Amino acid sequence: MGRPYNLAEALDKMVRSHRACLQEDPEPGTTAEPAPEAEAAPPVQRSAVLDTRGEQRPLVTRTQERYAQVQALRNSGASLNAIGRELGLAFRTARKFAGATSVDELLAGALNRSSVLDEFKPYLTHRWNEGCTDGAQLHAEIKAQGWTGSLRTVQGYLRPLRGHHRVQEAPAPPPKPRRIVSWIMSHPDRLDPDDKTRLKEILARCPELDTAAGHVRGFAEMMTNRDGHLLDEWIAATTAGDSPHLASFANGLRRDHAAVTAGLTLPYSSGAVEGTVNKIKFLKRQMFGRANLDLLRIRVLHYG
Repeated sequence: MGRPYNLAEALDKMVRSHRACLQEDPEPGTTAEPAPEAEAAPPVQRSAVLDTRGEQRPLVTRTQERYAQVQALRNSGASLNAIGRELGLAFRTARKFAGATSVDELLAGALNRSSVLDEFKPYLTHRWNEGCTDGAQLHAEIKAQGWTGSLRTVQGYLRPLRGHHRVQEAPAPPPKPRRIVSWIMSHPDRLDPDDKTRLKEILARCPELDTAAGHVRGFAEMMTNRDGHLLDEWIAATTAGDSPHLASFANGLRRDHAAVTAGLTLPYSSGAVEGTVNKIKFLKRQMFGRANLDLLRIRVLHYG
């Protein structure tokens, strides 16, 4: 899977591959019944794999077919270069499809792009159902709530709803993957109560992320308590799980086993040396092309 990730990168990739688990389940009875006239649903309410006519999007079909072709050739022993020639794909594309663990992993980014308007979509659809369909007025209302975007963006979101008196109300946007990663990697006692509740709900909906969060907590405890003797047990449990991203991180630790064990066991750290090196590099970049070595030496000796 390429170079080993650090733990935050591995967790981020895993969270993004489970985007479907981030959205709260709709409460019973919240879906609007169709009105006598045709009901329109705002884009976020359509299934991510369907177009506005309820048919599977061409992107999804194409990705599914290509993934099946690449995996079949890969399983037959074909190299990435041979796969690229056979299917007319660039090497990077062939590598991406060969390394993916599922079609969902490939589609996650394309089908779940966030929008700057996401936070305000529930309010817009709610006001639309109340009978307010004037884009300028709705723009002014959400602007008072903190929206800094243009009127054109709001009008573009409302355009598919024109001609319909009632629409499905957009759900609250799920937290961004990066934020969930920060929640998982933070000590539970340092989390805001609301964040702790939202994280608990997400982990309850997704057993894979719940397991990954447990692995992260276990690694944090090893670091805090200097339990380097537990490293082999942690690596075995992580590589045996369902996350190839965390497994890649664990395999990277195995390759540097002695150094990682020492870092998790001994009280010594190269942090001070690394900090000094970083400081010198910073000063060097500041002075590039402006002064000679004598001034750099003085700054290094007297900095901070």
